[in-house]
Amino acid sequence: MSSDQIVPVILCGGAGSRLWPLSRESYPKQFLKLHFTDSKSLLQNTHLRTKKIKNLEPPILICNEEHRFIVAEQMREINANPNSIILEPCGRNTAPAIVISALKALEIYEDPSILILSSDHQIVDENKFVEVIERGLKYSREGKLVTFGIIPKSPEVGYGYIKSQKAIDVESLNGSVIESFIEKPDKDTAKKFLLDKRFSWNSGIFLFKASSILKEIKNFAPEILEICSCALKKNLYDLDFQRIDEKFFSKCPNISIDVAVMEKTKNAFVLPLDAGWSDVGSWDFVWKISKKDENGNVIEGNVIAENTQNSLLSSNKRLVAVIGLKDLVVIETNDAILVADKKECQKVKDIVKKLNHKNIPEGVEHQKCYRPWGDYESLVKGGKWQVKLINVKSGEKLSLQKHKYRTEHWVVVSGTAKVEIDGKEMILNQNQSSYIPLGCKHRLSNPGNNDLKIIEVQSGSYLGEDDIERFDDNYGRIG
Repeated sequence: MSSDQIVPVILCGGAGSRLWPLSRESYPKQFLKLHFTDSKSLLQNTHLRTKKIKNLEPPILICNEEHRFIVAEQMREINANPNSIILEPCGRNTAPAIVISALKALEIYEDPSILILSSDHQIVDENKFVEVIERGLKYSREGKLVTFGIIPKSPEVGYGYIKSQKAIDVESLNGSVIESFIEKPDKDTAKKFLLDKRFSWNSGIFLFKASSILKEIKNFAPEILEICSCALKKNLYDLDFQRIDEKFFSKCPNISIDVAVMEKTKNAFVLPLDAGWSDVGSWDFVWKISKKDENGNVIEGNVIAENTQNSLLSSNKRLVAVIGLKDLVVIETNDAILVADKKECQKVKDIVKKLNHKNIPEGVEHQKCYRPWGDYESLVKGGKWQVKLINVKSGEKLSLQKHKYRTEHWVVVSGTAKVEIDGKEMILNQNQSSYIPLGCKHRLSNPGNNDLKIIEVQSGSYLGEDDIERFDDNYGRIG
C-alpha cells in the first residue's frame, strides 16, 4: 500500500444551534442545503471538495445514531461509497472521534494519512484548498501533526486562534511550529491578533499519519486510546453502519483533540489556508457568503422587501413582508420565526438553550422529520388527534408495526400505496383510504416509481413516536 494514501475523516456530529430555526438537533446544519449558497448540503460539499486530492481513498464518516440514515442518504445522492459510517453512541468531542477513525483507518490500510474535516465548513476556492492539503502531506509523511490556520480578515470573536512561532507565509505555504492555542478572545484581543501575522483562526482541519496521532495520544491521553480500542473490538455492524460499544465509549473523556494533544505536543505545525473558509457558524456568515441584490439583501422564498438593506430574509412557507429594515436576519419556518440583528447572531444558540431548558420542542425538533424510507411532517395537532403528511420514496417501506394507544386513517394524496393490515394486503391509489384499528399489525409500502404521499390522521390517548412496536424492518429497527 502507498504511504501517500489519504483517508478523509468527516466528523458529522453537532447540534447546529447557531443556525436555528432552520438547523435543529434533529436535522443539524451540516445536512442543510443552504440554497443561499449551493444546492448541495454542507456535508456533501465537504466530501466533494476532497475528490481532486491525489491518492484519495473513500471517506470514514462519524455521526450519531439518530442521523445515520441522513448521512447514508446524502452520500448516496452524490454517488459516494464510504469506507465506513461509524455511529457514536454519545458525543465525546473530537479527540475520541479522531482516535476511533485512526484505529479504523489502520484496520483497512497500512498507515495512511488521515484528513480530519468538519462537515459544516464552506470553502470558496477549492483548488487552493487542495493545494494546501497536498502541501501538508510533506509534513504528515515526516510524522508531524498538521493543522490549517485560516488567515484572519477581521477581528472575529467566534473563533479560536492559533499562535505560531513564526509569521505565517501565505505565498510559500511553509508550515510553522505551533506555539499555543487561544480560546475565543474578546474584541480588543481579536483586534491585536489581526495585526500580528503569527495568529490565524483555528479551522479544526487536521492532517497526520494514523500512527502519528495514535502515538501522541498514547503519550498524552492513553486512557482515550485504551477505551477506543476496546470500543471497536466487538465489530458491531448494523447494515451499512458500524456501532461503537457504548459500555466502553461512554467512559471516554469529553475532550477536543486540541486540548488532548495539539496543545501539549512539540510536533504540531500550522499551515496557512487562505481559500475563502467559513464554518457557517452564524446567520451573519450566511449573509456574508451569499449572493446579494442591489440593496445588499439576501432573499430566499416568498419574501417582499421594501426600503430594506443589508439583510438576510428567508421564507420557508408563509409570505414574509418587511419594510424599513437594515442589518437584520429574518428566518421563517413552519413552526418558528427568528428576527435578529446581524451583530447579535452569535447569541442565537442562547435562545436554543432557553427553549431546551423549558422543554419547548421547537428547540430540538422540526415539524418535518426524516426517516430512511422518506419523511413526515406534522400539519396540525390537537389533544388526542394529529394530522401528518407522509412521503415514502419509491420502493421503500415502513416497518411492520402496531400501536397501543392510537388508531390511524390513511388517505392517498398521490402515488400508489401497498397497505398490509393483520396479514391482508391491498393496493390504494389517489383519493382511496384505509383505516388501521388499535393494536393491528400494519405496514405501508410504496411499490410505484414515484414518491407516495399520504395524509395520516391519528386518534388516541397518546400520540408519541415511541408508541411503535416493530416486528420487521428493512433498516434494523426492531422493538
